[in-house]
Amino acid sequence: MKAEYRSISPSPGSSFRTSIFEGKEFIASWHFHPQYELTYILGSSGIRYVGDNMANFEYGDLVLVGSNLPHCWKTVGEQKEEVRCIIIQWDEDLLTPWLEKEEFQHIRQMMQLASRGIHFPKEEALLVEKKMLELIDLPPFERLLSFLQILQELTKAHHSCLAGEGFTTNLTVKESERVNLIYNYVKEYYNRQITLEDVAQKIAMNKDSFCRFFKKTFRKSFFEFINEYKISMATKMLINTDLTASEIGYKVGYNNLSFFNRQFNKFVQMSPSKYRKMYRDI
Repeated sequence: MKAEYRSISPSPGSSFRTSIFEGKEFIASWHFHPQYELTYILGSSGIRYVGDNMANFEYGDLVLVGSNLPHCWKTVGEQKEEVRCIIIQWDEDLLTPWLEKEEFQHIRQMMQLASRGIHFPKEEALLVEKKMLELIDLPPFERLLSFLQILQELTKAHHSCLAGEGFTTNLTVKESERVNLIYNYVKEYYNRQITLEDVAQKIAMNKDSFCRFFKKTFRKSFFEFINEYKISMATKMLINTDLTASEIGYKVGYNNLSFFNRQFNKFVQMSPSKYRKMYRDI
């Protein structure tokens, strides 16, 4: 799948773009664009990639992505509902005349942090859901005012940065193509035994060159990445199925239960049973 540099055109009669995406799965590959992007998930679940960060997403997931920061959302496994999300995209120029004003200091600070991607907690994302949905049908002037109010409300929310401080956003198109191939390969074969030779051959590199490329791009080894992916899949199964931890470990590609438990603790900081109990208590 070829990565794309995407240029986003504003909505008709507007200086920024507001849209709702609906479909069986996300069609966008690993991509980047100069526009800032605020994405709110209304339906479906899967794994979200922002820079070198990987995490599960579900209803209520709200993320702000900065200019030229690579990202994509991927559905995984059998879906109970179709993908539905609202996406707001805008050029930095939209706010440039105002960003130095005192009233915009918090929005300015938030947009600076967006260079690493920002995730907002679900309970705070739900507070702006209604306003985001209303943007679609508002007249252009009212849409702009409401958009500014949404940004201001988000500056008051707790948030966490996604990509690591050292993640580079200046990937070439060829490098982005490689990342897409890696993502798609891992998605298809994560529960099997993947070797460095297998994935390196997939992107037409030798093993050593692949390891250097992956470490430079993601600031982690490929095996750290694939274990993180397996554990992300395991957390979804712990929430959505009644399979035992050992059955889930086997399904995501671990033949050794103690190793599965160690990896789960490493990435989630708790045992599979404690993780499941925490969500069921919620």
